[in-house]
Amino acid sequence: MLNVLVLPDAAAVAVRAAAIVAGHARAAVGERGQFGFAVSGGRTPALMLARLAHEDMPWSSSVLFQVDERIAPFGDPDRNLTQLRAHLPAKARVNPMPVEDADLEAAAARYGAALPERFDVVHLGLGADGHTASLVPDDPVLDVTDRSVALTAPYMGRRRMTLTYPVNRARHVLWVATGEDKAHALARLVAGDGSIPAGRVAPTRALVLADAAAAGTLSR
Repeated sequence: MLNVLVLPDAAAVAVRAAAIVAGHARAAVGERGQFGFAVSGGRTPALMLARLAHEDMPWSSSVLFQVDERIAPFGDPDRNLTQLRAHLPAKARVNPMPVEDADLEAAAARYGAALPERFDVVHLGLGADGHTASLVPDDPVLDVTDRSVALTAPYMGRRRMTLTYPVNRARHVLWVATGEDKAHALARLVAGDGSIPAGRVAPTRALVLADAAAAGTLSR
C-alpha cells in the first residue's frame, strides 16, 4: 500500500514536498556524501522547486537529473529544463537530458550511463490518464526494461526522453498529485492498478503528497 498524505492545496503540497526533499538530501549527504535527485516537470513541481531555495539544502553535494524531457530546442517553454532553470538557484547542479542531440538514441544511452546506481529520491507526477514521467498509455516505452532511459512515440505533439521502469531502484519515490482532474488516476494508483503506467512503479519506499481536490475520491 502507498503511504498517502493529504494536504489542503497545491501550495501546501509544494511546501511539504520541498521540506521532504531537503530532509532526504541532508541525510544522503551525511551517509554517502552526495544526493542524487530525479525531478519531474509540471505546475506543482515548479512550486516545490521554488520552495527548495528556502530550505536547508546541501546544493554543493546535490546533483539533479531529469525524469523526462520533451524533444524541443533549448529555452523552449515546453522544456522541463526551462522550468528547472527558472525556479532553482544558480548554484543548483542540473544534469539535463540531451534532447537537442542529432542522435537521440545514442543520447538516451549516454544519459542512462551517467545516472547514479540508485537515486536517493525520484519525484514523480501523475497524469489524468495515469501516466507518470513520460511513461504513457500504450507506448512501446512501457515495455523497455533493459535501459534506464528511452524515447517515446509522439505524445501531445512531442516525442519525449524518459526514465523507464528501472526507476524502481530509487531509495525513495515522492509522488505529487494536485487538482481534481487527477482524482481518478490517483485512486487507481493507490489501489495498485497495474493497467495504468503509474501503477507499475513499485510502491515500496514511496510517499504520495496530494491536495484535497486530487484525494477527493480516496475518502469516500
